[in-house]
Amino acid sequence: MSPRPGTRTGFTLITLTLGVLVAASSAPSPIFPVYEELWGAGPAAVTVVFAVYAAVLLVALLTVGSLSDHLGRRRVVLAALVGVIASMLVFSQAGDVTTLVLGRALQGFSTGTAIGALGAWLLDLAGPTRAPLAQLVNGATPPVGLMAGGLGSGLLVQFGPAPTELTYLVLAVLLAGAFVAVWCTPDVVAPVPGALRSLKPVVRLPAASRRAFTTALPGFLGSWGLGGLCMGLGPSVVAGVLGLTNHVAGGLVVASVAGVGALTGLLTRHHAPDRVVALGMGGLVVGPLVMTLGLNLTSVAVFFAGALLSGVGFGAGFQGALRAVLGTAPAHERAGVLSAVYVVSYLAFGLPAVVAGFLAPHLGLRAVVDGYAALVVLAGVAGLVLVTRARRSTGTVPTQARRAVPGARPAQDRA
Repeated sequence: MSPRPGTRTGFTLITLTLGVLVAASSAPSPIFPVYEELWGAGPAAVTVVFAVYAAVLLVALLTVGSLSDHLGRRRVVLAALVGVIASMLVFSQAGDVTTLVLGRALQGFSTGTAIGALGAWLLDLAGPTRAPLAQLVNGATPPVGLMAGGLGSGLLVQFGPAPTELTYLVLAVLLAGAFVAVWCTPDVVAPVPGALRSLKPVVRLPAASRRAFTTALPGFLGSWGLGGLCMGLGPSVVAGVLGLTNHVAGGLVVASVAGVGALTGLLTRHHAPDRVVALGMGGLVVGPLVMTLGLNLTSVAVFFAGALLSGVGFGAGFQGALRAVLGTAPAHERAGVLSAVYVVSYLAFGLPAVVAGFLAPHLGLRAVVDGYAALVVLAGVAGLVLVTRARRSTGTVPTQARRAVPGARPAQDRA
């Protein structure tokens, strides 16, 4: 069934809800060094707490990620928001690493339940005439949320009272507001049967989207691998290697990458997805190299310059890839497609961070970050190869997805 265009108010409310949800995921990062000081937790323990979120989120995406296609967007998102609010309250009362792990697991499952549904809801509300806008918002909102969560948390930890409580209580209030917003926003696409069958752990990718997904894969892996590096190890790196003990500096690592990523998505919104992906892959090659140069020179300026360049890779790599894939997704399978995107993205987000956390005590943070950055660079190179091949072929997915982008030129005009 084709979606009925929703109201502008509903679209805005769901966008804000998605932003708050993602902000809550990055908010703990600047607080990790505080936990290290209070409890003596090393990098391995901190990255386990960080990665539990990604691991449990993956479980949710694989099981309930497409549930909203069958039960309706609003019902699924409301239930998930209750879980995220509960996780914030658990964090605010945490007194040890075990409690943090429990809170992070609850947050991860709830976020994994909601994130695909919210992205699909935006496409539903936009309708076919505003699909490019919904694709842009789906790609730009996560970086904006990451930036707001990281920077806002850093400021509250540095200048506010109760550094291990205030951030989570503020987020709980914002999430409660999001709950009300979701309650007031209608579903505009009729659910389809098969809710129980959809719970089988599987990545549901329709045939129409598979070629686009393959071409876009390095963009998802590289950009979110970079996000995991900055969120999982960024605050510890700036404190332990660069000597910046101000908690705002830890938040700035996340904010630099995510903020430039969001801006890049905005500036490239009228360009064809394959061109945006190519720009992103270039950023994923150059940015991490400059970041590691800054670490090895112990230069704050060079490190943050690399973070800004990496932001171009994060924003263009993810958003260009996402637009290419969403341009091929049937309306009734959007939540499943978005779940598949986030499965690979959050796998890249969490798994390398766990490995890095366990290696850091043995190899040192500097060496671990060098190796981590090398993997991101390899993803960028692979992405450049794939998108170049796709652009040379007729009938490739990036070319097909270009039809959904206003003002995009046909392939022959670029020859």
